[in-house]
Amino acid sequence: MSAAATTTPNSLLLNRHKPTRILSPRPFTVRCTAATQTAAATPPTASSTRLFNFAAGPATLPEPVLLKAQSELYDYQGSGMSVMEMSHRGKHFLSIIQKAESDLRALLDIPDSYSVLFLQGGATSQFSSVPLNLCGSSEDTADYVVTGSWSDKAFKEAQRFCSPKVIWSGKADKYVKIPNFDDLEQNPDATYLHICANETIHGVEFKDYPVPKNKGGILVADMSSNFCSKPVDVSKFGIIYAGAQKNVGPSGVTMVIIRKDLIGNAQGITPIMLDYKIHHENKSLYNTPPCYGIYMCGLVFEHLLELGGLAGVEKMNKKKADLLYRAIDESKGFYRCPVEKSVRSLMNVPFTLEKSELEGDFIKEAEKEGMVQLKGHRSVGGMRASIYNAMPYAGVEKLVGFMKDFQARHG
Repeated sequence: MSAAATTTPNSLLLNRHKPTRILSPRPFTVRCTAATQTAAATPPTASSTRLFNFAAGPATLPEPVLLKAQSELYDYQGSGMSVMEMSHRGKHFLSIIQKAESDLRALLDIPDSYSVLFLQGGATSQFSSVPLNLCGSSEDTADYVVTGSWSDKAFKEAQRFCSPKVIWSGKADKYVKIPNFDDLEQNPDATYLHICANETIHGVEFKDYPVPKNKGGILVADMSSNFCSKPVDVSKFGIIYAGAQKNVGPSGVTMVIIRKDLIGNAQGITPIMLDYKIHHENKSLYNTPPCYGIYMCGLVFEHLLELGGLAGVEKMNKKKADLLYRAIDESKGFYRCPVEKSVRSLMNVPFTLEKSELEGDFIKEAEKEGMVQLKGHRSVGGMRASIYNAMPYAGVEKLVGFMKDFQARHG
């Protein structure tokens, strides 16, 4: 009998989750009748054809959110329009964006002294916006802690607009750890201290945050890949920014939470679309915002509140991560995670195979079992399982079952 045909206890678990074949839809006709509109408003049900998507972003979204969006796509709450068709200055969308902000404030307990902005350009645009808005000139300094690819890119972009300094870098060790905060040689004259709270590519995550020693006490954090995955004391930060496409929505929305006293000091060369003051004064409506993306984020915020808030979300995220890391650590070296255990990410789990020549087979076989986007980032290779809020525990269970089955056949 060939290795591929071997039956193991874990292969029985996999068979229970085989994806069903998706049939091509039949042609249909849309008629403008009352009966058709009533049917369109009926909430759809979950489909057994959905895969377990371990992509790093855009990433899986909560199924209840997708189903609600589907039910409201054609006619949003009796408005006679889709959200995609609405004026961003009309009453319907104003209600959407205001509720999204209110729910986000409730989730993170954001103080009134902070402004919440829904922007565009991804977190990458904030690599420029932060120094342009916080540094008065190109001579001003800023401290950067480089724990992976994204914080490195943030530092390199800041060099265009200020005089940043890397006060710690994990590059020599291939970005597998977080520094001891007491060892950071912060510059008291720095304008701000910048960190990436969770490195999506390398899978390292800050479990606590350094206290900034600069004159303004300003800590800036890129939280793109762990935003709303756990409670955070917003008051510790001057700015938090995040792309939505990992934990809270589709790509196209960038959230900025900024202390209001930091607004209004942008350099003269700052493009208008990167000036926080413009967006704060116009309540994120200076120009046409990513309306549908903000609507989707609002649905996710609402969903997270319905789950009981971020404390419960963090508990489930820890449970999922513990299951996956335990499978890696107990594989006797067949699977390996290079990240120091104390700073392993709850969101992005990179791992390699002892027999690297099997990695291609691992990814292909996983796809056949309905688990996709497990290939590691092109810069590091191996595998990566992104297990954001919306990844169900069953998805991680299935992956772990597959990993054990694969090891039994190839170990």
